[in-house]
Amino acid sequence: MSTTVLDKPRPRVRPAGHGLVRLGPASFLVHRRSVVSAAALLLLLAATAVAYLCVGEKTFAPGEVLTVLTGGDSPAAFVVEELRVPRLVTGLAVGAAFGIAGALIQTVARNPLASPDIIGISQGAGALTVGAMTFGLAPYTVLPYLSIAGGVLAAALVYAFAWRGGLHATRFVLIGIGIAIALRSLITLFMTKGDYLVAQQAQIWMTGSLNGRGWDESAPVRWTLLALLPAVLWAARAQRTVSLDDSTATALGVRLGRVRLGLVGTGVVLASVATGVAGPVDFVALLAPQIARRMTRTAQIPLFCSALLGALIVVAADLVGRRLFSPVELPVGVLTAAIGAPYLIWLIVRSRTGEKA
Repeated sequence: MSTTVLDKPRPRVRPAGHGLVRLGPASFLVHRRSVVSAAALLLLLAATAVAYLCVGEKTFAPGEVLTVLTGGDSPAAFVVEELRVPRLVTGLAVGAAFGIAGALIQTVARNPLASPDIIGISQGAGALTVGAMTFGLAPYTVLPYLSIAGGVLAAALVYAFAWRGGLHATRFVLIGIGIAIALRSLITLFMTKGDYLVAQQAQIWMTGSLNGRGWDESAPVRWTLLALLPAVLWAARAQRTVSLDDSTATALGVRLGRVRLGLVGTGVVLASVATGVAGPVDFVALLAPQIARRMTRTAQIPLFCSALLGALIVVAADLVGRRLFSPVELPVGVLTAAIGAPYLIWLIVRSRTGEKA
């Protein structure tokens, strides 16, 4: 007489570095290092925001700023409410948009050099915007939306020329760099052919600046971030499938073409509208995703930490730019370029030595 031995149910193995969080009947796996990194970035961003509101040509105590923010009467009310808070919110939104955009495009290209300001997307947004500015084709309030159109057109060009039965990372970046150079030449041509005073304004805009940005100017990037929030949440999940090799993802039934197009499209729109609002603030989209990935040590680039780091870089750079050579104010793009250019050189050198970037 034979007996059948039933296998006991095996306990589920929890991935290393993850913790189980229970919310009623639901439970979620949470990456501990990502949570700690996000909490640390939130605290650092909050401290930087407080310093941003306190420090300037007139310095206020944190208590005075808190009084203004809670609706109390204070001599600091006009400066804080009308000048610094709108500019701070603009910097936070622009930095978050650049951080998410860089993370999504680098994920699809599988290359840390695939940043919107390197592969021509920011230049496409800038070319259409500068052309409209120098020739008076559209009012200032429409410029951020023209930037979206320019960024999408540039991304379409890069995608079309880089596609050869597939999307090769190196070809994608090299073609993007070539298109970026061509578009920069077009921007220069626009500025030399247009009105002198307007061309000077366009030149200042091209450096990337938050000076004079208020609620009306920051509205496009704030509303775009809100409108694309569902797409960003989807992208955080879709990153996992894109990180797989093509044959494995296809075997699992993933439509890689559509997923990649959705990720790139979301990143292009965010980078373009941020460029339209603040100008091409270089290297934020390059720096934030790679720093976030090294902080969390995750397989995919964490979008939330990338957004926090992008916001932190822009706000901190603008704060330093306002006070470093006061009363002369440096555009935020000058500071981010000073930080990002050495990092870009390091990435290129490291990739040439065969190390994993």
